[in-house]
Amino acid sequence: MRKLTVIAAAISVALLGGCQQTAEKPAPTQQVQQVSQSEIEKANAFFEEVFTRNVMRSPVYQTYMGIKQDYDKWDDESEERALEDLALTKKDLLTLKSIDRNKLDTATQVSYDLMQQNLENEIADFKWRLHDYPVNQMFGTHSMVPAFLINQHQISDVKDAKAYISRLNGVPKVFEQLIDGLKNRSNKGIIAPKFVFPHVIESSKNIIVGAPFDSGDDSTLLADFKRKVEKLSIADDEKSALTAQATDALKTAVKPAYSKLINYLAQLEKRADNRDGAWKFPDGEAFFNNALARTTTTDLTAKEIHEIGLSEVARIHDEMREIKDKVGFKGDLKAFMEFMKTDKQFYLPNTEAGKEQYLNEATALIDNMKLRLDELFIVKPKADMIVKRVEAFREKAAGKAFYQQPAPDGSRPGIYYANLYDMEAMPTYQMEALAYHEGLPGHHMQIAIAQELEGVPKFRKFGGYTAYIEGWGLYSELVPKEMGLYEDPYSDFGRLAMELWRACRLVVDTGIHAMKWTRQEGIDYYVNNTPNAKSDGVKMVERHIVMPSQATAYKIGMLKILELREAAKKELGDKFDIRQFHDVVLKNGPVPLNVLENFVDEWVASKKS
Repeated sequence: MRKLTVIAAAISVALLGGCQQTAEKPAPTQQVQQVSQSEIEKANAFFEEVFTRNVMRSPVYQTYMGIKQDYDKWDDESEERALEDLALTKKDLLTLKSIDRNKLDTATQVSYDLMQQNLENEIADFKWRLHDYPVNQMFGTHSMVPAFLINQHQISDVKDAKAYISRLNGVPKVFEQLIDGLKNRSNKGIIAPKFVFPHVIESSKNIIVGAPFDSGDDSTLLADFKRKVEKLSIADDEKSALTAQATDALKTAVKPAYSKLINYLAQLEKRADNRDGAWKFPDGEAFFNNALARTTTTDLTAKEIHEIGLSEVARIHDEMREIKDKVGFKGDLKAFMEFMKTDKQFYLPNTEAGKEQYLNEATALIDNMKLRLDELFIVKPKADMIVKRVEAFREKAAGKAFYQQPAPDGSRPGIYYANLYDMEAMPTYQMEALAYHEGLPGHHMQIAIAQELEGVPKFRKFGGYTAYIEGWGLYSELVPKEMGLYEDPYSDFGRLAMELWRACRLVVDTGIHAMKWTRQEGIDYYVNNTPNAKSDGVKMVERHIVMPSQATAYKIGMLKILELREAAKKELGDKFDIRQFHDVVLKNGPVPLNVLENFVDEWVASKKS
């Protein structure tokens, strides 16, 4: 389920469809020769048509959007469907080019350029469609099926319950297409490294543990279905009948589908090796260079990104030494990092009480920031957000924190997920930075505002550019420092530790995929240069391996936003207003970094005039 896995990876960061885009710069906005209202309407109608059609061709995306038309179905992930989609994209590009760009106003020209860029990228990248691992420890169909049903498939009436049952019965076809895709990749020599398989096999087995698969407590899916149905205002015998149907679907459809997938993965594992980088793929170097361009929306080379990472690591280490001296620690930075990594004062107990305390304190940080948003923003999101623990069935393999966007119709809030499986990987001194990044003023502010924008085509509101989105998230860790937060120097050290982590990502991602570093070399770099737990380093390196280039977006995006802010401050002096700057960054939705630069330049020019 390619769309589903794309959504999942973004979840990580809440990115829907098209989360990685090009380094190519859209054509500069031309002086409009003769604006035509009919041509503007034609363009916007086309943007709407393409977006709506793509949503309606994806039952999964529909559900994320709060649409229940195909609530009982899954996406078609067959090769035939991929070819259909390619043909539609080529047709869309021809239609777009039939619109006279010179007759559009400036705002519509921006949308035109971004749409053209998206379509051209999809066509160009079709040859790379198998250069990924649709089943891995970070995301994949095996884990997304239950996560999607639990978190996205709401049951508000009997029809919704029956749709849930239909989706359970549809799992065998979903997994057949998944296995076909894995076979197509293996025929090209694209097989995940050996370390991936124990993770995905264990996660898959976890879904078919418990009733009705064995005599234990209710399984994850059965418990979810029962909980949702129990809240319906219907007769008990009708609830029992629905539960019986779900139970039957779990036994006759879900269990065999997972068993078949597990068996195939066990066979595929025998063919896997320990080569970790994208360089091992067919045309691997070209693939990775393309991935970097899409992710960062720059033309930076792997070597340049690697060098930026090394420079940032050195700078942040120096700032950490200042904090070390401030708190009176006797010893070098490595010793201070070891102290931060091991001293019990920085860790809550690995108990239910400790985990509940973490959630409560993270929620308090978010609530405090809600009260101070007027200091930073003119426009604020209407959607609320909550803090939630990652579910038990996927917490062992999932990342330490991620954000899930709210439903556009307001039926579901934004969610900051904290992974509390290993409390030693969640030090309290990093709690502030994590909450600001994933929640406010980070991902929730940016993504919720984008969804709520008016006068912007939906493909822009609900699309995404990793460097913009994650750059904003990392920038949002710094802004509270400038507001006087991070009062505890250890917490400020945590902020730097989080930034350091993203700087190391530039080094390790390019190291693995362009310089043939091994998994162990990547782990060692994190262990030797950060205060994070070794388990963090292991997870991060394994994430690099299955998501080439993705982790380079954070620091590259943050550096660009800071560069633009400092340039604007220099140009405007006393006329600079941080609230207006943030408004410029957010009010157009996610865009490539070079387009963001154009917007900021135009704002600066307007303020000066």
